[in-house]
Amino acid sequence: MGLVKERAVARAQRLTTGIETWVDREVAGCEFKDERLGRRFCKLLAQIGSDMGQSIPLVCQDWANTKAAYRFFSNERVDEADILGGHFEATRERVAAREGPILVLHDTTEFSLKREKPDLIGFTGKTAGRTQCGILMHSSLAVTTEGLPLGLSAIKFWTRTEVQGDDGAEAKDQSDTRVPIEQKESIRWLENLRQSTDLLAAPGRCVHIGDRESDIYELFCLAEEVGTHFLVRTCVDRLAGDGNHTIADEMDEVTIKGLHRIKVKDDKGDPDDAVLEIRYRKIRVLPPIGKQTKYPALTLTVIHAQERGRPKRRKKIEWKLLTDLPVQSRTDAIEKIEWYALRWKIEVFHKILKSGCKAEDSKLRTAERLVNLIAVFCIVSWRVFWMTMLNRSSPNAIPQTALTDPEIKLLDHLVKDRGGNCSRRSTLSYYVVKIARLGGYLARANDPPPGSTVIWRGLSRLNDIELGAAIEATTMGN
Repeated sequence: MGLVKERAVARAQRLTTGIETWVDREVAGCEFKDERLGRRFCKLLAQIGSDMGQSIPLVCQDWANTKAAYRFFSNERVDEADILGGHFEATRERVAAREGPILVLHDTTEFSLKREKPDLIGFTGKTAGRTQCGILMHSSLAVTTEGLPLGLSAIKFWTRTEVQGDDGAEAKDQSDTRVPIEQKESIRWLENLRQSTDLLAAPGRCVHIGDRESDIYELFCLAEEVGTHFLVRTCVDRLAGDGNHTIADEMDEVTIKGLHRIKVKDDKGDPDDAVLEIRYRKIRVLPPIGKQTKYPALTLTVIHAQERGRPKRRKKIEWKLLTDLPVQSRTDAIEKIEWYALRWKIEVFHKILKSGCKAEDSKLRTAERLVNLIAVFCIVSWRVFWMTMLNRSSPNAIPQTALTDPEIKLLDHLVKDRGGNCSRRSTLSYYVVKIARLGGYLARANDPPPGSTVIWRGLSRLNDIELGAAIEATTMGN
């Protein structure tokens, strides 16, 4: 029996018994070049996911499993596409099961590493005059408009063999609009947009969101070509209209269309209110002068959201957004502003990768091995983030949405109810709070919902207890 068919049969059996695990769902679509690699990956994902942030020897427990893990990460027949293939397929299924717009958040992060021989890995750039060894990653995360992360839709890793010199020559080349996009690192934005669009197979539903680094005219043209949408924070004052003026000139003529009050935090983390003045206009935007023969003019909508007054303990909010989506009212503009505000969630995902999985603490010596390990961490980090946000967006979902029946029974035994309140016992939120309590969450009446830190601590403790119970049951049986 082939590995794919074998997994399908095993998964069907687990579904009927209520013990299908999150690992089963995320590896169901994987296709490795060797069945043994697939089985090793399943085991590794379960081991790393059950003890998040620990070293490979610690999660593997013995030398045989540790050596097998190292061989897996260094195997020439394994790459990040193989590791993430099943997760990408699961993301596509979760997106297909949802209704309404899907926001695809794009961002770049870097993993800075300390190595005696950094040339075996590569470089990310220079910080404070020092060359940084490490790996860069551009990721795309599909989320609902409520902020629930459905999974990754694209990932791109790379390193630099050369870094910017003191004269800034490389930086100049990268920002020069005359240089073809194919010769720039910025091409990653286009590659991830295309990969995400092909994977999710719903271009009209997707809105690709990026920060000022994504203000790339070629990206706008590609979105139009494949039939998808974008919403980016713009930093370039492009030529507009007939070419005799810029976007800023036109926006200076636009009056305030409405106000919008939002909740923010100051530099000390204390809550604060901000009142935004909203302006928007549909504008004919021209490509860069050096590319006007290659790319057409586009009709886009510019949205400006500027805070009224000057806050005392934080930076003033001022967003300039550019989109191909229709904006015909203040309500439409506020909706797009709120969608862009969800962009920070991909930064939370990257934080979980670095703080939770401790990706920058790995001692693997080559870029290829590190990329494979980080790809595994990506799946583990998504799972923690998904459970954290699922508790907030769908608290009344059934517990089996994220947990197996044995896990539910174990949580009922381990974490007792407080005050005899069992009214929410059949909900996911009830059990996520129990997991968080295992991780140190106090669950007081006025406490905010549990965050990712206590969730991953709780999941690790739950797995340890579950493993101990299994060993005890086996010992007693013998």
